Amino acid sequence: MAGNRHFRILKALPREIIKHRDFHFLTPAEVARSHEPVAALDVPDLTSWADTERDLTAWLGNTMQKDASRTLYDMEAACRKKKDKALLHTWRKLQTSDHFYYMCTKWFSDGDVHKYFNPYETPYDAYINYMNVLDDLSRQLAARTARSATKKGTPAPAGKNNF
Repeated sequence: MAGNRHFRILKALPREIIKHRDFHFLTPAEVARSHEPVAALDVPDLTSWADTERDLTAWLGNTMQKDASRTLYDMEAACRKKKDKALLHTWRKLQTSDHFYYMCTKWFSDGDVHKYFNPYETPYDAYINYMNVLDDLSRQLAARTARSATKKGTPAPAGKNNF
């Protein structure tokens, strides 16, 4: 039961900290307001903790990842327009970075990390599964659009509706 001990420590930690007048809790915004900057920090490119490049290639470094991302974000307007909490919740969950990380095709030491945390056999399997989920979401959007149009007395759009 070592895990429970760790949780007890974490539960007691704030209480112990506030016993000391020199310590207090602040949000990142409060820290930023209470200190003057010492220098400008120029970060012209997006950065990441992941992989040797420390950039976004772990998530958007190949055509599968870019296609999946583009397809997902092309659905944003339709998801928001429906004002359907369940559909919007699903669309937001599909933005989780893990989905794109699983599609990474990097090798060498970075590839080992990607394989270790990946439930898929290959990046292609992750891509196919993700795109099937997006297709399902697209069909749900189309079906709800058709139902809404029918209720309003206007004809539903013909054919498959790709968002």
